[in-house]
Amino acid sequence: MWRRYSTTALEAITELHILEDLSEYQPTLCGTVPLGINIEGSDLDMVIEVHDFDEFEQKLTRLYSREEGFRVKRFTVRGVSTIKANFYFRGFEFELFGQPQPIHKQYAYLHMVIEDSILKQRPELKEKIYDLKTKGYKTEPAFCKLLELSGDPYEALLDYGVKNKLLR
Repeated sequence: MWRRYSTTALEAITELHILEDLSEYQPTLCGTVPLGINIEGSDLDMVIEVHDFDEFEQKLTRLYSREEGFRVKRFTVRGVSTIKANFYFRGFEFELFGQPQPIHKQYAYLHMVIEDSILKQRPELKEKIYDLKTKGYKTEPAFCKLLELSGDPYEALLDYGVKNKLLR
């Protein structure tokens, strides 16, 4: 899955030094770019393990507050405390999504693993996913539409992955 990075996205990540600057938080690029199903305007989703939100927010502010559109928000997702930062760099929107749990347990990572497995098993879906995304669909709802999964697309896709043993 990692071999399909957009060169421009990889250059932006490298130039920003985000992987090095946030290495203690194990930043992991998730979402459409690693899967090769990104469209123009797709953001770069970085999933991060964060336990001290105050310290993390201070570090983000120090590193990225000069970047266009910088903002930080704290909220709860499915009962889990979450911190999210967004900003633009070299034409890409970066979204840093932190929770106090390992990367491999966060939904964005789990969805990416499931989606990668689906695309390997059914490569004909890649173009259909891309087409739905250009029509405004988010990634998980696009997969659920093609797989005929109903309900909350984020939960349905996770259930599908567990049921079909797509999580390693």
